[in-house]
Amino acid sequence: MVFRSPIFRKLLGTAFVLIALTLAVLDFNLARYTTKRAVQEIEQRLTAVATVLTSEAATLPPEQLEEWSKSAAARAHCRVTVVDPQGVVLAESEQDPAKMENHANRPEIRAAYLNRVGSAIRHSDTLGRNLCYLAVPVQYQGRSGYALRLAVPIENLDAAIAEVRWRILTASAVAALIALFIAYFFSRSFTQRIGRLRAFAEGLAKTNFTEGPLPDADDELGSLTRSLNSTASQLHDLIERLGLESERREAILASMVEGVLAVDQDLRITFYNASFARTLGLRSEVPAKAPLVEIVRDPVLRDILTRVVAGGETLKQRLQLPAAEGRAFEVQAAPLRVATGRGAIAILHDITDLERLERVRKDFVANVSHELRTPLTAIRGYTETLLEGALEDKENNRKFLEIIKNHSVRLNSIASDLLALSELESGKASAEQARVSVRPALEAALRAVEEEARSRRVKLICGQLEDVVVLGDRVRLEQTFVNLLTNAVKFNRPEGEVRVEILHTRDDEVSVTIADNGIGIPSADLPRLFERFYRVDKARSREMGGTGLGLSIVKHIVDRMRGRVTVESQLGKGSVFTVFLPAA
Repeated sequence: MVFRSPIFRKLLGTAFVLIALTLAVLDFNLARYTTKRAVQEIEQRLTAVATVLTSEAATLPPEQLEEWSKSAAARAHCRVTVVDPQGVVLAESEQDPAKMENHANRPEIRAAYLNRVGSAIRHSDTLGRNLCYLAVPVQYQGRSGYALRLAVPIENLDAAIAEVRWRILTASAVAALIALFIAYFFSRSFTQRIGRLRAFAEGLAKTNFTEGPLPDADDELGSLTRSLNSTASQLHDLIERLGLESERREAILASMVEGVLAVDQDLRITFYNASFARTLGLRSEVPAKAPLVEIVRDPVLRDILTRVVAGGETLKQRLQLPAAEGRAFEVQAAPLRVATGRGAIAILHDITDLERLERVRKDFVANVSHELRTPLTAIRGYTETLLEGALEDKENNRKFLEIIKNHSVRLNSIASDLLALSELESGKASAEQARVSVRPALEAALRAVEEEARSRRVKLICGQLEDVVVLGDRVRLEQTFVNLLTNAVKFNRPEGEVRVEILHTRDDEVSVTIADNGIGIPSADLPRLFERFYRVDKARSREMGGTGLGLSIVKHIVDRMRGRVTVESQLGKGSVFTVFLPAA
């Protein structure tokens, strides 16, 4: 409501006080002016009457003055008094002159003694009422120093002034009401404009503020309105930009795989992203300003953030978080300016896979070095033996050369398998996949190992070989079967068997099973069987000429064909390898 507005009450109250003061001053001045004008009119009338009466009184004998004063008073409708130079009243129209006091000190009489017209308004003790006096000098019987005084009561003057003052008050009241009515509407309009400006200004900080620009006006509030409209437009653009930037940052932080954590100077959490919550396994939202020690139990991370907050330097350190199942992280922490001082922000890079790859690379380099060192050492040793004279040894020189040849073949196999494995692990797209019939590929692989199986007295038995088709590379698929069949033949016993089978399963998959009844694989070695250079029996594997890469190549080829390979084995009873591929 408008009356509840303080500024409205102040404006209307100020207007009321100003109007009241103005009317009071106006009434006072008009009353004085009216009184002054009325007195001037009375004095002018009495002066005119006195001019006539002085000529009459100048020649009258003393015994007629009393009667003349009463006659003149009746004619002039005023009180008539004659005073001699000593102030003695000689004649009085309304009182007995003998009973009246000396009038020499009356201001109007003194002025008359000085040959001036004197006037005064005062209360008459003789008559008991207020009178307006006017005295003029008179030459009585040729002698100067006499005074003729006329007086009229001012009741009529007071009545006239009261009537004028009443009219002034009536007009002033009407003017005050009109002025207050106008001031009311002006104050209400002014207050409403200020209220709109206030509501507009308060709404500027709201993100959902949609009110249009304020109406303009040609005054100071209009200038303020134009400034607010301009500020609103700029602030709206700024809020939109900040909103977009905030949404962009939120999207970036939410999509980051790295965990992000921000704390203030008291190590209270101010922000964290979803990746950080997943890293620590947080199932519920962390309350605002929660202490870091309640969420992060790892002292190393807390120590990093404490040092950054205290020293203001960027730190980088590797650590393992027990809450993240022992995964390894590289933490990069930097100072962060916050409202209460200096905080810190930490980014947690998960380097578990990287460290694992580093270990694999180191193991790979060590394994390759070890695998190459053995044949190279043998080749070098037998070559030096031949150069030192064994070439002339008819009994052993051919044997030495065959050993050198075997190790050279092994080196070539290692190099070929490494190149194949490198190509498979590089992720480069192979030739365009085509429909490949599995049975011909398996039969070709069987022909490739047939000679070695015959030399080791191992039977190759074909079970049910369904004619099914898969999508893939014929050469790689045949290589998979050759590697599995080679292992089944090499790690078998004399008179052993290798059975192959191709089936179309109910899950719309093609299963290729290669089973043997050879030496088998210990169950402890099964999980690592497809790792590079992993051997169950290292001495026997090298003796058989294996490189330790065959099964790893099989695993990569099957993975690229969107399939899987499984193994079941019992030590001393044999092994069963099954390749599952999607049917085309």
